[in-house]
Amino acid sequence: MQADPVRVEDTRAWLEKSSKDLRRAELSLAVEPPDTEDALFHLQQAIEKALKAYLVWRDRAFRKTHDLLELANLCVEIDEDLAGPLDGLAALTRYAWEFRYPGESAEPSIEEAQAWLFRARQVVGAVLDRLPAEGKP
Repeated sequence: MQADPVRVEDTRAWLEKSSKDLRRAELSLAVEPPDTEDALFHLQQAIEKALKAYLVWRDRAFRKTHDLLELANLCVEIDEDLAGPLDGLAALTRYAWEFRYPGESAEPSIEEAQAWLFRARQVVGAVLDRLPAEGKP
């Protein structure tokens, strides 16, 4: 049975956006000095979009949200084996907005940003591992 072409296209579109955010995060960490705020924003976005791609592929509705815990829980309801790779993502949710506006937040360390880059690659990889070739860009 062939996959719904709209679902295939929507899944690919989410994954392409996720990939671009992951690349932007890498670039933000490669400049001197590293832009950890921007990197963490894009890492949160990369994970969010990868999770949404998985949910779209599995035809699971989700609300408009940046909450990684909520999205991760929806994914784990579909595939319990995602519990490990998606554990602990809630802490990254705040980076969807925390540094987008002036405020009191301390700049994140390069070590924190690099650790989240490693995790984001793991999460995106776990999602990609669960999608057939037709759902990937």
